[in-house]
Amino acid sequence: MKVRILLICLTALMFGSFTSHAQRYVDENSTFVERLYFGGNFGAAFSSNFTNIEVSPIVGYMITNELSAGVGVIYQYFKVDRRAANGTPYSLETNIYGGKLFGRYNFTQQLFAYSEFEALSLEVFQVSTESIVRDVVPSFFIGGGYFIPLGNRAGMTAIGLYNILYDPYTSPYNSPFVLRVGFTF
Repeated sequence: MKVRILLICLTALMFGSFTSHAQRYVDENSTFVERLYFGGNFGAAFSSNFTNIEVSPIVGYMITNELSAGVGVIYQYFKVDRRAANGTPYSLETNIYGGKLFGRYNFTQQLFAYSEFEALSLEVFQVSTESIVRDVVPSFFIGGGYFIPLGNRAGMTAIGLYNILYDPYTSPYNSPFVLRVGFTF
């Protein structure tokens, strides 16, 4: 059991959400281009009945040293075996795509608040017709994180988020709680 927990933790660290964007500092003389940063996420989650692989590049803008905002696109490969609300078992393998808007506020160099709205186009099981249809599913994540500097522009982040719009029958996520572990550079 301890080995299994250790393997799960190591997998989460290795295949969590890898974020890359430069750690930058701006002032009132900084140009528009100097305030931009680029990066994104790569994530993967696996279990006996669930596979989710994500790639999502972002473009961010440093409003101040404390506040930044940005946009991104999302692509996910998703496969799951579930039961609908009425107990009907189903399997689903699909491609998920969409976009996101995010904001980050740094309280200190290490502690920050984070929010993200995403809208994903994906296939969901519709109980009323007992069929699978493509629909747009919104998520709104709120939470916070911790940044550990590993040099002038690099560091490690751990972000804990809660999806306040979570619906277990349509969401591509297994839980309303999402943990992202990654690196920035």
